[in-house]
Amino acid sequence: MARLSDIIEEFIKKLMQENIEQELQIQRNELADKFSCAPSQINYVLTTRFTYEKGYLIESRRGGGGYIVIRKVNYDNRERRNKLINESIGEGITYHNSIALLESLYDADIINEREFEIMKIAINDRTLQSVDNKNKVRADILRAMIIVLLS
Repeated sequence: MARLSDIIEEFIKKLMQENIEQELQIQRNELADKFSCAPSQINYVLTTRFTYEKGYLIESRRGGGGYIVIRKVNYDNRERRNKLINESIGEGITYHNSIALLESLYDADIINEREFEIMKIAINDRTLQSVDNKNKVRADILRAMIIVLLS
């Protein structure tokens, strides 16, 4: 049986797919009521499953009931590409975060399955086992591959 977090994530993703503008406005409390959970559970799903690395931007508005805007990242924008490279990858990146980033590029049809698999192998811990600072080297490799692919 799927965990509540998985169910909430799938529900939000389905709503995103139905929305042509790739933007969704939801109220945290209404969503919590729908799933009979605490609003903090909704926060958890949003902060862990809808990150920039995974291809989403989250904007929270307070007051008047408060709502959250979820936007699908558009990788065609040069500024967003630079943000992806500079902020998401930074000076070091874990394997887990690298995979989330690659999955978002794959989901956005920026890379194909073969490129995804090649990139995964190039940055995994086993490949980098003889390197002292794996996260820094991984970031350098990933950044270089993404620059080439998005140019």
